[in-house]
Amino acid sequence: MTILPTYHRVAGPSRAALITLALLSLGLPGAAIATTTTTTTATQVQAADSAAIERQNRAIVEAAFEKWRGGTYVFAELLAPDVVWTIHGSGPVAGTYGNQKDFIEQASRPLTSRLATPVVPEVHDIFADGDTIIIRFDGTATTTSGAPYRNQFVWIFKMKDGLVVNAEAFLDLVAYQQVVDNNAPRSQ
Repeated sequence: MTILPTYHRVAGPSRAALITLALLSLGLPGAAIATTTTTTTATQVQAADSAAIERQNRAIVEAAFEKWRGGTYVFAELLAPDVVWTIHGSGPVAGTYGNQKDFIEQASRPLTSRLATPVVPEVHDIFADGDTIIIRFDGTATTTSGAPYRNQFVWIFKMKDGLVVNAEAFLDLVAYQQVVDNNAPRSQ
């Protein structure tokens, strides 16, 4: 005859509680897997959305620079009306401009009015990371006195709905200021 060990048997509601607890603990790994799967799927969807936005923003900026290179003024369609544009460095033009109109009137026009030809960009690199686009390019033009203007730029754009809402510009402000100080504005 075989003698089986005896166990202390829990009776009543305590037994039901233990069984429920045991069943729930069995369900936790599955719940964790389901949560992980849902989280992974959501992350993949967000990554796909981010990649699509990144591609779209990069394409918008590439097309704008190509149009600009061809002589078309692109800033009215590329910049949001309330774009915040910061020019880093020191000099009279350095600072933050709170909208497209202020940036054009106070930062762009003082230079472009003293150029006989439009600035022609030569893009070296465009980097995209989600809604951020970084453009490294050189710009060349001829001043109203016939002298060459050359500058190197790095612009960092934060995009929203296909428009630049925030921009940071790095450039040689001495070269910029020399054009402004040493050339007469074009007659309108």
